[in-house]
Amino acid sequence: MSLFVSIAAYCDPVLGFTLARARAAASDPAGLHFGVVDQSPEALAPSVLALAEPARVTYQRVDPLYARGPCWARALAMGLYDGEDWFLQLDSHMEFEPGWDERFIAQARALLPGRTGVVLSAYPNAFAFEQGRAVLRPVTGKVLAHVVKPGAGFEPEHPVLSFEAHPVDSDRPLPGFHLGAGCLFAPGRFALEFPYDPALYFHGEEQAVALRLYTHGWDIVHMPGLPVYHLYNDGKSGAPPRPLHWDQAHEAARARPWWQLERRSRQRLADLVAGAPLGAYGLGRVRSVADYAAWCGIDYATRSLGPQAYKPLPPL
Repeated sequence: MSLFVSIAAYCDPVLGFTLARARAAASDPAGLHFGVVDQSPEALAPSVLALAEPARVTYQRVDPLYARGPCWARALAMGLYDGEDWFLQLDSHMEFEPGWDERFIAQARALLPGRTGVVLSAYPNAFAFEQGRAVLRPVTGKVLAHVVKPGAGFEPEHPVLSFEAHPVDSDRPLPGFHLGAGCLFAPGRFALEFPYDPALYFHGEEQAVALRLYTHGWDIVHMPGLPVYHLYNDGKSGAPPRPLHWDQAHEAARARPWWQLERRSRQRLADLVAGAPLGAYGLGRVRSVADYAAWCGIDYATRSLGPQAYKPLPPL
């Protein structure tokens, strides 16, 4: 089975580590195809890319001066998909458990019968570097389920919400109403049916994808024992802080500030939830935004949240 791994990196010193670890921990490294968009001042050395062998790597570099945000870069990376059986979108700073590819595929296969499509996703458990060695720091070995962050709500100006992952003591998968863009596994046709919207910037990205999936009849699922880990940029990772697209030093060299892209992105999300005709980036007709509100409590029409939006759904 073939698996496309989409990675958009921004000035990330851990990108080479991520490629090497994904290859080393995979059950079938020869079945992997990494599609990497590297927004860095200098290209990765051929010796670093060679760490992914025998996996295939399609590598493109963009000078960070010309970068237009995370979603734009993810759209470019998704465009490198080449017909693989499975699709995985990851951040560029990840660690992997042995057999991670096989475990994702097995879980998706078990869930697909009777469904239009399924996406496995969550905000992963953390890892950190201690004396140069990757150390796992999980909060649970079971399920991480997404909910609206306690105390969060809609702002009057836009529909962007804040979410977080809650540990759930379950050995069974949970249905999800939100996803994590930095860890998203699906059948390969996901890349064709849900092309990434480059008009989004960052905030609201995951809400847009979740709504598009839901209204097209696809299901989001949080799997137990998610086999990948994330290096969070929180000062506790043991790695130098990663620069971000909106960092002031990077902004100073650009003609178009990130905040313009962010405002456009928030309006894009507002247009989406209102049912605007966005072509391939729009809503489906299998289920409605009203159905979504009744199911999970996130009501975009009234900009209100029911109590179920703040708690995980029951296991499948």
